[in-house]
Amino acid sequence: MLKEIDVVILCGGLGVRLRPVISDCPKVLAKIGDAAFLDILLNNLAKYELKNIILCVGYMKEQIKAHFNSNKNYNIKFSEEDEPLGTGGALKKARPLIKSNPFIVLNGDSVCNITFREFFEFHINKKGILSMVLARSKKVQDFGSVALNSSQRIMSFKEKVTCTDECLVNAGIYLMQKEVFSYMPDENHFSLEYDLFPKLIHDNCYGFITESELIDIGTPERYEKAINLIGELK
Repeated sequence: MLKEIDVVILCGGLGVRLRPVISDCPKVLAKIGDAAFLDILLNNLAKYELKNIILCVGYMKEQIKAHFNSNKNYNIKFSEEDEPLGTGGALKKARPLIKSNPFIVLNGDSVCNITFREFFEFHINKKGILSMVLARSKKVQDFGSVALNSSQRIMSFKEKVTCTDECLVNAGIYLMQKEVFSYMPDENHFSLEYDLFPKLIHDNCYGFITESELIDIGTPERYEKAINLIGELK
């Protein structure tokens, strides 16, 4: 069943904070060694035969389309934004292209090395509407902090809060049932993190904890760190 699942990757971000070092391409195409960051994400998915890919593209979308249009290793479809829609709006727009239930959603600017088979089994066994990969971190300023109960059910989700001790943070990897679309606002522009997750967690959402490090390229400092960790990323 796993290899039949659709994977939605959110690639439409403006990447404003990264522009001092990456200004001529969207951040998902930022180079890590000789590969684009998005190539590394796709290679990780291919290990689990996850090849049905939906790319939500917006900013500099023609570059992303040109990069993947000739790629025969994946079944790639594009959900195109004419204006920024936010993470939630981008997913909502991609809905007609999503055929599997459940489906996977990934942030296009972060990577966390997980076993997708285990994550899928976790989601199926919990029978929740949403499962979210959680990593451990001592710095939560730019991530969502998540609290679980003893059954690993998500009890609270707070985006971009400061935490003084080690916290569980949103790793930007999700398994969702199509039912999540019924919780989305009527607006076309909205955020998963601010406008959907806080109200969704009241209905059986679970956190899958990984000991792997969460790496993102959202800032020049983190991009440099990702380059230095190229061996782990691949």
